[in-house]
Order: sequence, then C-alpha cells, then structure tokens
Amino acid sequence: MQVGIVGAGMVGSAAAYALALSGTVLRIVLVDRDEKMARAQAEDIAHAVPFASSTQVDAGDYDAMAGANVVILAAGVSQKPGETRLELLGRNAEVFRTVVGEVRRVAPDAILLVASNPVDIMTDIATRLSGLPPARVIGSGTILDTARFRWLLGQHLGIAPQSVHAYVMGEHGDSEVLAWSAVRAGSVALNSFAAQVGAAITGDVRARIDTGVRRAAYTIIEGKGGTWYGIGAGLARIVRAIARNEQAVLSVSIRTPEVEGYRDVALSVPRVVGRDGVIADLFPELDDGEHAALAESARILKETADALTL
Repeated sequence: MQVGIVGAGMVGSAAAYALALSGTVLRIVLVDRDEKMARAQAEDIAHAVPFASSTQVDAGDYDAMAGANVVILAAGVSQKPGETRLELLGRNAEVFRTVVGEVRRVAPDAILLVASNPVDIMTDIATRLSGLPPARVIGSGTILDTARFRWLLGQHLGIAPQSVHAYVMGEHGDSEVLAWSAVRAGSVALNSFAAQVGAAITGDVRARIDTGVRRAAYTIIEGKGGTWYGIGAGLARIVRAIARNEQAVLSVSIRTPEVEGYRDVALSVPRVVGRDGVIADLFPELDDGEHAALAESARILKETADALTL
C-alpha cells in the first residue's frame, strides 16, 4: 500500500514517522508547498527506517503520489489576528479546493483521511469538494480524544488502556461527548469493575477525567506549542485498519446521514473501518444527558458547515 501525505508539518510528519516505524505500508510520499521542508522531513524519517521496517519514504509533488491508496490531508492555514472562525474556514476551504482537486487527479481511487482542524468541518468540506462517497472521506475525528479517555480511565482503574473500551463522540472540540454510560473495562460495566478493584468512579473522578480529556490539547499547546505525536499515531492506526482490512472499530468522523435529528453532519461515532473505508456506523447505548449533548454537538457542527459557502 502507498500513502500520500499533503502537509509535511508536525502532524503530517508525525503520521509519516509512525507509519514508517510500524512498517504498515510500502511507501510514503510527503508533499508540501515548502518543498525543502518536505524533503528534509522525508529524509530524516527515512534514516529511522533501517531500525524498524522497510518502508520507503519520499518527498515530491502531487504526481509522485500517483496511485496512492490513502492520502492524509494535513494542510491548512493558520488563523490571522482578528479573523473569525468562519473566515478561517473559508480560507482553508480554498486550500482544500486545490489540494483535493490535485489528489483526485493523481489518485482518484484513494481514501481521503482528513487531519486538518477543525477536523469535522474540514471533513465535510473535503467530502463536498471531492464528490466521493462519505465512507471514503474519513476525518481523524475523536480518535485522539478517545485515546485520552481510555488512558485516563486505565490510570484510574490500574489497567492497560487497551483493556478499556470507551468512546468520545461528536465534535473533536469543546462540544465532544464522553460516552460514560457505554464504558466497559474488559467485558465489565465501568462502575462494577471499579467497585471490584476498589477504584470508585465518583463525581470528582468523572470531573477530573472529563477535564483531562477536554483540556489535554490546551495543556500540551501551552507547554510546547502544538500536539502531533498523539494524532500522528492515531492517523497511523486508521491507515493500518484500512491497509489490513481489519474491520476495526474506531471513533472517526464522516459525513453522517442522520445523528440525533440532524442530517448530513460530519462528526464522530464508533465506526467499522476496513479496506473500503467506513463499513458501518455504531451507536452505543447512551443515557438521556448524553443523547442531548450529542444532539447539541451535531447542531453546532451542522450550523457551522451550512454557514460556509463553497
């Protein structure tokens, strides 16, 4: 499998690094308007490959991605002083108009994997611009928020995060929904497991974990200016599910026909991901408060997307 990555900044390069070390794909091609940076990132990552895998890592123009099976979109522009969120989205939509057009030209059968923020809106934009079925335009969505949720729960319960089955749904952002009522540790409901190991899930514990999930990006950005390792690994995980046709259940974002009464809105729910992209959507059992929170998240995303003219 060949993967193209458009945008060789910290997120794109972290995804390339994670993919290269895992050996999941045969070839990675980095493309960036700053060609010198793309070449430097590709060469630096290539020098790590002999320690771990045989993946080929290159840099080039769009034509170098010809025939790619998956293309990660990690390009975009930064917000200007005084610029509104909608204005920023408009400028990023124009960036995506060019990028998606070029990707479709050289790799018409590729699944698009969107990493650019705000990822749910950019996933909606990429879907509309590409003309591809929504199942083949996948946003990283809440895959990282879900990882943070599982990590914090694992720490509290004293078990590996891989043994925690929990999902964050809705927006990758402030309105995201931690699906507490659907959490399982192993096959055991959260409160029952917590009682058995003497690690009760009190209101204070829930509040601490909720804050830890929602505020993680802000804390990391304050300390080092941005987040890239976590999302890089998350993107590599999605690619692996596609490359190996795993039918893995991952919390990713696509343009969804209907969520809590809102139609054609891009957000995250648990989904089955394989060779053809998203195979199925899964909706865990939620309590009334979680349903209401998911509806509010869908409303915010739908109204933002509808306000943007392409």
